[in-house]
Amino acid sequence: MTVRTIRDCFRRTAAAVLCVLAMVTAAHAEDAGPVSPDADFTVKQITAILFKIAPGERADFTGRDLTYLDLSDLDFKGAVLARSDFYGTDFTAANLSGADLSRTRLDRAVLIRANLSGANLTDATIYRPTIYADDKSTLTDAPKFAGANLTRISVQADLSGADFRGADLTGANFSPLEARPGKGTLTTQPSNILRSCDFSGARMGNADMTRAKLTFSRFTGADARGVKFNGADLTKVDFAGADLSGADFTGADLYDTNFAGANGLESAIGLDTAVNADKAKR
Repeated sequence: MTVRTIRDCFRRTAAAVLCVLAMVTAAHAEDAGPVSPDADFTVKQITAILFKIAPGERADFTGRDLTYLDLSDLDFKGAVLARSDFYGTDFTAANLSGADLSRTRLDRAVLIRANLSGANLTDATIYRPTIYADDKSTLTDAPKFAGANLTRISVQADLSGADFRGADLTGANFSPLEARPGKGTLTTQPSNILRSCDFSGARMGNADMTRAKLTFSRFTGADARGVKFNGADLTKVDFAGADLSGADFTGADLYDTNFAGANGLESAIGLDTAVNADKAKR
């Protein structure tokens, strides 16, 4: 047998082995569906559970590892997802309205066009998620939080265009300073970007929006008592009808900010010494 013949035989054998391995891998992928190595469920299993859930009942995924899964376009039907880990999970266009997401980790999650209206996100974290489908940062890609319970949520993100109308943001933390060992150091993002967001009618008592970029956002009729707007960019923000009692505007930029009809301005802090205070509308 010549050297050339041996080489040809080897190549054919190797190709056959690779073909078999590819078929086995494909079959396994078809059976399991997209899955994180550590996730407690496959996408196929979650989809089946949600499809079979009876009207009036809620699927329960409490305390589960659901990291890195592709859960885009799924209707969670108000599922209980409390204390679950969704690090890196794709929720593009998913319907999470009314779901229990309390104390969940949504860090690095994909929230493009996700509907979280009326969801419970108490004590959840949303650190550095993906919000836009491309680098154009189209505002309509932003998630919806209308009527959601965001009490004590911690956010470090660009959520420009997000809908927070009527949401409960009591004690929410939109500060870029992480509460961890070494507290006081900036994260990779020096501020939360919340341009053109709608906080109309939201309850925001004692929320921390330090350094937030809030240009063109609306707080009409919001309960913003005690909110920290220290160093925030409030250019062209609308506070008409909002309650700003005890709110702190120290170092904030008030260029063309609308305070007409706002309540509690007499007890607000730092208004007269803020940047562009003379350019604000009252």
